[in-house]
Amino acid sequence: MTRSIEQVRSSSVRKVALASAAGTTIELYDFLIYGTASAVVLPKLFFPAGNQTVSTLLAFATFGVGFLVRPLGAAVIGHFGDRVGRRPMLVLTLTMTGLCTALIGVLPSYASAGLIAPVLLLILRLLQGFFLGGEQSGAALMVVEHSPERHRTWYGGWTFLGSPLGLFLGTAMFSLSTAASGGAFLDWGWRIPFLASLVLVAVGIYMRVGIEESPEFKELRNAHQVTKVPLVEVLRTSWSKVLLGVGVNLGFNAFIFVLVAFVLNYWTAVHHLPQQQVLTASLVGGAAQVVSILIACRIADRVGRTPVMLFGAAFIIVFAFPLFWLIDTGSAGLLILALALAYAGSGVLFGPMAAYYAVLFEPRLRYSGAAFSYQLGATLGGGLSPLIAVALLGVDHAKPWPISLYLVLGGVISALCLLGLRRSAPGPVAE
Repeated sequence: MTRSIEQVRSSSVRKVALASAAGTTIELYDFLIYGTASAVVLPKLFFPAGNQTVSTLLAFATFGVGFLVRPLGAAVIGHFGDRVGRRPMLVLTLTMTGLCTALIGVLPSYASAGLIAPVLLLILRLLQGFFLGGEQSGAALMVVEHSPERHRTWYGGWTFLGSPLGLFLGTAMFSLSTAASGGAFLDWGWRIPFLASLVLVAVGIYMRVGIEESPEFKELRNAHQVTKVPLVEVLRTSWSKVLLGVGVNLGFNAFIFVLVAFVLNYWTAVHHLPQQQVLTASLVGGAAQVVSILIACRIADRVGRTPVMLFGAAFIIVFAFPLFWLIDTGSAGLLILALALAYAGSGVLFGPMAAYYAVLFEPRLRYSGAAFSYQLGATLGGGLSPLIAVALLGVDHAKPWPISLYLVLGGVISALCLLGLRRSAPGPVAE
């Protein structure tokens, strides 16, 4: 690496990290408010099947569909990210994801438009998932490729702060709209968080337009080393890394989207307790995850990514049953404790992932390889977990132990895949 590239990294990494964090915050806000709406709004307004369980399953199915197209988005956007550049793809993904979210906020309900309402919802959800598929990994690559070698995990973690911050913003917006609209929440209050996305997107685009292209991609382009069909080459030469990378993210996503989308429905529909209590607990959880991500990334830059992430996977395995034991007490205080611990512990696995996936693949294949592997794991884990959780709840008379067992399995898969990749994804110490 030339001296000029190192100087560019030193001077711009914080700006790039902040812009990437802002963008992923907005896009995860868009995605996560849909998860919240799937639990409390969409079953009533878009899928009035006359049966609460059926309506909830249909709503969570549209939530999962958004994940199904994420690997496709990762493949297409990753292709152009490896050929055209990281920066233009990130502006595109941010703009389109935000626009889809805002349009969901103006959709008519089933009562006023009939079948066209859920059809339009499904289309927008598919588009939202497609563009998000190329977002997180691309934003992480921009930061990691600008960062000094020994601080890649730390700065890469700033990008993934977008998940808890997006959750925090989305939950706060739902809380505010619930309080502001009162009894009219189902009439118009639920639309406010979706429409607010336009303001956030404008801020994100302003920040991203001003950042420089990745220095490593500039080098590839100047040396005429850009690959024609990067994903094909990734699958031909590094298919084992792709599959193991899928498993690393699968367990985390299964766990986190049970927290994001299912627990709210479980608390309100099974225990018949106020939705605001879960929203408050999620705010605390989001704040706890911000702290845990930063701590995990700082430690990972000292001792290596794999040991830290293995600790996070072990936490998921150990905490899967206590999570629901605490929730089933019906105590708002213990609910807050449960979600704070759950978000914080899972953040230890999640935080170092930005740098972890980047170093799995060489720079000329990096966007395609990292995005496809990461997003396929998100699809198989997060996209299906709320739907699976609702189905498992009926196995033993609404007892949650099958869901806990499912989360344990996800944590075991993540841990085994981390062990399988321990030589392919060295941390800074090993490097």
